[in-house]
Amino acid sequence: MRKLRLFTTAIITLLVFGLQAQNKKKYIAHTVAFYNLENLFDTENDPDKYDEASPIMEMNGDVEEVYKKKVVNMAKVLADIGKEVTHNSPAVIGVSEVENIHVLEDVVNDPQLVDKDYGIVHYNSPDERGIDVALIYQKALFTPLHTSSHELVLYDDNSTKRDYTRDQLLVSGKLDGEMIHVIVNHWPSRSGGEARSRPKRVAAAKLSKKLVDSLQNNDPYAKIFVMGDFNDNPTNDSLAKVLKANDEDKEDVAFKGIYNPYYSMFKKDGLGTTGYRDSWSLFDQILVSQPLLEKDFSSFRYYKAGIYNKSYLVSKHGRWKGYPKRSFSNGRFADGYSDHFPVYVYVLKEVKE
Repeated sequence: MRKLRLFTTAIITLLVFGLQAQNKKKYIAHTVAFYNLENLFDTENDPDKYDEASPIMEMNGDVEEVYKKKVVNMAKVLADIGKEVTHNSPAVIGVSEVENIHVLEDVVNDPQLVDKDYGIVHYNSPDERGIDVALIYQKALFTPLHTSSHELVLYDDNSTKRDYTRDQLLVSGKLDGEMIHVIVNHWPSRSGGEARSRPKRVAAAKLSKKLVDSLQNNDPYAKIFVMGDFNDNPTNDSLAKVLKANDEDKEDVAFKGIYNPYYSMFKKDGLGTTGYRDSWSLFDQILVSQPLLEKDFSSFRYYKAGIYNKSYLVSKHGRWKGYPKRSFSNGRFADGYSDHFPVYVYVLKEVKE
């Protein structure tokens, strides 16, 4: 395992040196990513979940072959994110819309990923559809030290009926020896309309803010990544007002503040990660805490963010032309990937001679 780590770091350093040649400096680079895997369910009916309503369970025909192809497609995307800079798949990846740990085991053991030796952090959540969030990580690059799942308690409108949704996952550990914290989210959907469902996402944002505050109370310089499918755009109140991640310029982020690199991508550039009714939404985002923005690259710092929207992930024909090439459409397997594009950030650390 040690040999794998040294080999990976050497390749990264040489590549980033090529990008930063004007500064005559070398850097280690890693990718931190998030991907909504769009209904990654297995083919077995779990009597404790409403998984029979998942797309794969509602299909006719050879669902086992469909599942295998879905796994291969997910592994391909995860293997590709960030390669252009790091020559490696992401060190850490948050995921959503997974049914259980077993589907993730199938993904990370696919030939496209198996040599990366990914570990998995997963908790079963009470979500009504049986979907969870999770974190996968390259064991040679990241070591989890503490993991916890945090329940989001919601009720339907003003009733006493519980609305069971996804927990929020907090993983703290060392990335190449440096402590980082990752909060993985999949906030409540816009079912019933944006305005009617808004309080649920505000409640989710308050839970994320509570987790951030707790980490910063223990360490004001904590390096935190808040990632997920938020089902809200960067300009919505949940992100811009509750988490206060509304700064367009990272230079303006206050100490203990949160920076959202996707704010300007959405507000200025009109970019998105998922589309509906001829309109883009940028629901998938990765936010970073202020210590990751310092100019001193003696430890890992934020470098840049992006949306992974390569051509093979884009629908070329039909109803969803130009949008993410989804896995399922009209009750059939569309041999696609997800109805969301992945998002990622690069972190860099200078290598001293």
